[in-house]
Amino acid sequence: MVKMNVLADVLNAIVNAERRGKRQVLVRPVSKVVVKFLQVMMKHGYIGEFEFVDDRRGGKIVIFLNGRLNKAGVISPRFDIKITEMNKWTTNLLPSRQFGFLILTTSAGIMDHEEAMRKHTGGKILGYFY
Repeated sequence: MVKMNVLADVLNAIVNAERRGKRQVLVRPVSKVVVKFLQVMMKHGYIGEFEFVDDRRGGKIVIFLNGRLNKAGVISPRFDIKITEMNKWTTNLLPSRQFGFLILTTSAGIMDHEEAMRKHTGGKILGYFY
């Protein structure tokens, strides 16, 4: 069976493992977008370290959890977001202003909405976590 959205499967596996109280989770297959999304989550402290295991197929990632993640999800289709629309999306998707992040793919790379505001760039929305 073909996986339609690898990022959605990975985030769903992470949230389910977090709710069950697991300390780590193994996800496969892996893509560059998944790795960048996890790097942003790790930078903000929502997950611990993760390590890539190359099995010469789709690859695997072992993610170490720290119990801080409440919810993570993918926005599909990937809507275009302008700088002026950023506050509208954050109020619709996140529980409060100080809590959580939207992840955008921009011409400057994959980043959270606060960094995109600092760099004054818009892009397509990938997902969110809090």
